[in-house]
Amino acid sequence: MGILSTQTVDSLRTKIDSVTSKPDGVPGLVAVVVDSTGENVFEYASGKRGLASAELMTTDTVFWVASCTKMITSIAAMQLVEQGRLVLDDVEFIERVAPELKDVKVLEEDPDGSLRLVEKKEGITLRMLLSHTAGFGYSAFNSKLKRWLEPIGADEISPFADILSQPLVNQPGSKWEYGISTDWVGEIIMRTSGLALEDYFQQYLFAPLGIKDISLFPSADMKRRLSYMHQRAPDGKVSLREEGHVMRWSLRVETPKDKKAVFNNGGAGCFAALGDFCKILAMVLNRGKCPKSGAQILMPESVETLFENQIPQFPDFGRTSLVPTKPSFVNTFPELYPEPHEQAQGWTFLGFLNIHVTPTGRGPRSIWWTGASNQFWWVDPEHGIGGIVGAQIFPMGDLDVVTTWSDIETIIFNSLA
Repeated sequence: MGILSTQTVDSLRTKIDSVTSKPDGVPGLVAVVVDSTGENVFEYASGKRGLASAELMTTDTVFWVASCTKMITSIAAMQLVEQGRLVLDDVEFIERVAPELKDVKVLEEDPDGSLRLVEKKEGITLRMLLSHTAGFGYSAFNSKLKRWLEPIGADEISPFADILSQPLVNQPGSKWEYGISTDWVGEIIMRTSGLALEDYFQQYLFAPLGIKDISLFPSADMKRRLSYMHQRAPDGKVSLREEGHVMRWSLRVETPKDKKAVFNNGGAGCFAALGDFCKILAMVLNRGKCPKSGAQILMPESVETLFENQIPQFPDFGRTSLVPTKPSFVNTFPELYPEPHEQAQGWTFLGFLNIHVTPTGRGPRSIWWTGASNQFWWVDPEHGIGGIVGAQIFPMGDLDVVTTWSDIETIIFNSLA
């Protein structure tokens, strides 16, 4: 922990403890910060695994990291792009691999509120899927999609591949909207490689990086260390989630037969110990090479592509208010990320691109993203560090966790400055 002073480390621990010790704070929280050499410059666990548990939260506690899975799936896709087995900008290629994307329709809403499906005006590419401009959405954020899916009780947290039967909610290429595009990328990886996504991840990403505690289907040992899932009510009270774990289907997998019956969710399926997740961040910071084993996961040119802004045509994509259709699942966001309005926003294959220095002091060209149950990761190539802050609580965008993430970054970058 050489780059952070003892005083800085103490300040970070005090800040984290303050949010897990207060009434109706976050029951437990873990933060890990890593540098490009693969060394954890900060690692701390605070609180308990759950309100119903006497066990303390530890740095090897396992979290469902939800949409943090997307960066893993995107890296896997870029490996296949490097090998020429996937192509970023070829509509016909993607339609051969996934003919369903040729026939998918666009869901539109008439002035009287009725819904109808219309033909899409252009084809979908892998680049669109990786950058969330293909036209897919999430029912938690899109009211017309929620209404479309409600009669059959479908949603995106499903053990079945029926998630891929959703219509588009926008014409391809017409706007950025967060949705199931990365689930499609995971499906395309499986069809191209001939492997289940879990097997691909383990063979080509996790094993070379020395990762043992990330999986779509946690081992018995990972489940033994699993954090409890919590829910914050509108009045701020925190309780165990009545419905249990969101990804209970994946947690029930015991046999190879079970694995074949459950959808390999490339958009939100991974469980992880946060220290192992940081091994992926360290590889990205180290230009595609594992700093510990020397394994080349991606070529430097591919990592450079991961940091490119994929949507310069939408510089204000994150400035509209995000009003969820499922308030118990997602909080309302006045904006996706608070930045001066004269500064353009960006999106990469990995997540939100901060083109300028952030309010916390993170450098330009840094990337961050989040998981629904409140995990926030970032990579900052200018300072050569990245990290993740994680809890297990709904709704997404919990103020205590967001504030703690922001404070951790501010303390660290002030120290480095």
